[in-house]
Amino acid sequence: MSTTVLETTAIPPPLGSAAELTLPLCFFDIIWLPFHPIRRLIFYNHPCTEAEFSSTIVPNLKHSLSLTLQHFPPVAGNLLYPLDTEKSRPFLRYLSGDTAPLTIAVSIRDFDEVTGSHARDADQFYDFTPPMPPLAEEENYKISPLIALQATLFPGRGICIGVSNHHCLGDARSVFRFVSAWAETNQRGGDEQLKNCSSPPLFDRSVFGDIKGISDNLWSTMRKIPLALPSSPVPTNRVRAAFTLHRSDIKKLKDIVMSKRPGLVYISTFAVTAAYTWSAVVKSAAAAGEAADEDGTEVLFMPADGRGRRNALVDPPVPVNYFGNCLGGGVATVEHKKLAAEEGFVAAAEAIADLIKNRVNNEEVFLGDLDSWLAEMSKLARLNTFGVSGSPKFDLSNADFGWGKARKLEVLSMDEEKYTMSLCNSPDSESGLVVGTSLPRKRMEAFATIFEDGLKF
Repeated sequence: MSTTVLETTAIPPPLGSAAELTLPLCFFDIIWLPFHPIRRLIFYNHPCTEAEFSSTIVPNLKHSLSLTLQHFPPVAGNLLYPLDTEKSRPFLRYLSGDTAPLTIAVSIRDFDEVTGSHARDADQFYDFTPPMPPLAEEENYKISPLIALQATLFPGRGICIGVSNHHCLGDARSVFRFVSAWAETNQRGGDEQLKNCSSPPLFDRSVFGDIKGISDNLWSTMRKIPLALPSSPVPTNRVRAAFTLHRSDIKKLKDIVMSKRPGLVYISTFAVTAAYTWSAVVKSAAAAGEAADEDGTEVLFMPADGRGRRNALVDPPVPVNYFGNCLGGGVATVEHKKLAAEEGFVAAAEAIADLIKNRVNNEEVFLGDLDSWLAEMSKLARLNTFGVSGSPKFDLSNADFGWGKARKLEVLSMDEEKYTMSLCNSPDSESGLVVGTSLPRKRMEAFATIFEDGLKF
């Protein structure tokens, strides 16, 4: 085997940490109950030997993880899912003695190949991401761990940190904060910065006020979907690739949109990046010989962090240090024939700009009408959908374990979706944004040609 697991250790918070913490699931958590785990990989250049890895790096990672967990107890906890879903509701629980599993591995795969930007077989990356622990049962509940972690050494080249988590634990902002805290604790050799933090993670679900009725309505639907241990997506029949949009490219794309749609007051970097990628993915279907519904509708799901912004649900807004799920957003829709046409990018950019203006940035609408929003999402999910994962604001490539900034970030959970783009900052801060994609090989070849040729102007 190209990757060998050396050990898996259950890491507890230090003795004397919180004895117990129980958190009810609110609307923003319940919606993710049947969702697949979120899997992320962070690759670092750090040439070291197996001896140094085993004697120094691994003990440091274990110690720093333990210290960090005492500030983020839900991470070491579990999801308790009732066997009788009519009488009981799921919740998160941390008890003294709960742990987070850390797997240690060594790989002989080619580090440059794995961290490249060209199309690479997606299956190989699952060597570096830990599987979620199996479900257990306790009295009237199924017990589902919330996270699994892995550190993989590429001898003489680098290290990969793998993170798999249940989405009920938290959204990208929450996971970013935990991993960043672990990285900083490992770098510093202690958790003083967490002890002295002026804005520690907030777990209190009461920040959402009284939304029990909305949560009850959602649970009455979601409880019909059994909780099951997620299966491995391998074989994915996908390849993964990354494409850089330089600042000059982004400016040109903005100029094109503003010249074609002078009525737009403003077009954001996110809007043109998502629009350009979305339109290229849609166009790649025909180029790859795949059939498409010419009279159909294409849908883009856009997540938006709900913290710290005025909204239609709760006042005051959810604090920025809230740890959990707090995602709003909306959808942009474009007719397939318009999106696949020559100016499909412009049509997509206009639709996304309208979504941002009229829903995401509209405090009278954002996070409002959650019941109708869920029904709308369910209906649109049957159409051709495209998603966005990650944000330059919560970029895990900045998590420094003491080995410098990450060389590459991979969001593996895209392999289980049809289709999604990941978005992060370029390792070279002057270069702009990196778009990650996961597609069947023939489709990726077509997409790459369309994406790259479209920037030659």
